[in-house]
Parts: sequence; C-alpha cells; structure tokens
Amino acid sequence: MTVHAFKMQLKPGVVEEYRRRHDEIWPQLSTLLSDSGIYDYSIFLDEETLSLFAVLKLREDNSRETLPDHPVMRRWWDYMAPLMEVQPSNQPKEWPLPLLFHMD
Repeated sequence: MTVHAFKMQLKPGVVEEYRRRHDEIWPQLSTLLSDSGIYDYSIFLDEETLSLFAVLKLREDNSRETLPDHPVMRRWWDYMAPLMEVQPSNQPKEWPLPLLFHMD
C-alpha cells in the first residue's frame, strides 16, 4: 500500500458545483478507480485559497498510470475542466505533496 497526496486548484465561484459533481460521481468512474487499485480517496478544500488537497491509497498492484488513457477518465476530466486548473489534455494540474509526518 502506498499513500499518494497532491494538490489541485479550483477556479473562483465553483465550490458548490465541484461538490455536487462529486456527490453524483459516475458509478463507472468509481469502479474504474477501484479496479485501478485506488481506495480510501479523500479530497479536502482550503476555502481561503480554493486549493484542493487529495489523499488516496494505492494497492501494491495498482494501475493508476493507465488512467489517462481510459475513456471514462478522459470524459470525467472534460466534465470537470471548467471548474479547475487543467493541462491541455484537461487532466487536472496536480502538485505532489511530500510526506513530512505520519503517526499510526
């Protein structure tokens, strides 16, 4: 198991829409993420900066690196692109967050 943490950035005025879309996450996307070895996935919001902080766990045999090639993932990114800072492919821009402290 690996823990992966990263930051993303929302655009102003879209917090409620971002929340709504995640509250109604597509079942096929949830299945894809699970089948790719992702679990225990949370996204937190810094309301002052509109930064999103995501933390997810990856199974040893995960295939997270193949997600950008999957049509469901690409459709989700296209759907979310108006709300976030994205790359030309509409993949959300991610900034990795290195672990500085952990306590079990």
